[in-house]
Amino acid sequence: MKIHVLRTGEVRVSPYLPFGGDNCSLLKASGITTPKKDWIWLPVCCYLIEHPKGRILVDTGWHRDMSPHGEYDRKAQIKSLGSWILYHVNQGRIANGEAIDEQLAAMGLKGSDLDYVLLTHLDCDHANGLSAVADAKHILCAPEEVDCARKNGFVRYQKKWWQDVDLRTFEWNGTDGPAGKSFDLFGDGTVVMVNIPGHCDGLCAVKLRNGDGKYVLLFADGGYATKSWKEMITSGISLDKKMQRKSLEWIREQSLDPNCIESLATHDTDIAPHTIEL
Repeated sequence: MKIHVLRTGEVRVSPYLPFGGDNCSLLKASGITTPKKDWIWLPVCCYLIEHPKGRILVDTGWHRDMSPHGEYDRKAQIKSLGSWILYHVNQGRIANGEAIDEQLAAMGLKGSDLDYVLLTHLDCDHANGLSAVADAKHILCAPEEVDCARKNGFVRYQKKWWQDVDLRTFEWNGTDGPAGKSFDLFGDGTVVMVNIPGHCDGLCAVKLRNGDGKYVLLFADGGYATKSWKEMITSGISLDKKMQRKSLEWIREQSLDPNCIESLATHDTDIAPHTIEL
C-alpha cells in the first residue's frame, strides 16, 4: 500500500475547540468568547490510499467553492457551507491546487477512478468537498454518523454537502475499538474503519495494515494532534465526553504499539504532506 497524506486547505478555530480538555464548555469551544486574534489555523488533511484492491480516499476536505480564489472568503464560505452559524465557529481557506479534485487531477486521476471514499464523519471540513468526487464508485459512512447528522443538522451538519451524492452506510462486521464496532472493508484486515465515538457518534478511525502486522492509524478528530493522545487532551467539541476520552485512550494504546508506523490526526500542524509505504 501507498498512503498519500494530502493537505486540502486550512481551518481557523478557537484554540479551545481542538485542545479544550475535559472541562471545556461548548460555548468556549465555539470561540464566541475568544477574540479572533487568538484563533489558530490548522491543516485539513485527506488521504489517498493505493491499495492492491483499489484506490481509496479518506475524507474530502473543503470544496473549492468555499474559497474560490484560493484565499479566505467570508461570503463564499457561508454560501458553500449553507450555515451562518458554522462560519462563526470555523473559517476555512484552500489554496489554489489544494482542493481534492485538483490534487487528484495533478496525479492523473478523477473522481471516477476512486473505488471507495470513506468518510470518517460528516463535519464540514471532512465532507464539504464530497461533491467534487461524487462519481467515485462507492461512498461510505458509518450508520451512526448519518443518524447523528439528522439529529444535529441545524447547528453542526448541512445535508447539502451530500444530498446529491450516493452516500451509503455500511454494516459493522467486527468488534475492534473502544465501542466494539469496526468495519473491515475487504475482509482481510488491511483496511478497517473503527468507531471512535465522542466527538460525534459515528466518528471512525481508519487502520491500514500490511501482511506483516505493521499499520498506519488515521484517527481523524479522535484527537487534533499527536499531543492529544500523548497528553490525553480531549477536544472541546464533544457529544459524549466520557466516550471521547475512552476513544482517545484507545488511540493512545494503538499509537504506542510497536507495530504502529505512523499515527495521524487530520488537523496536526506538525504533519506535512508525505507518502507512506506500507
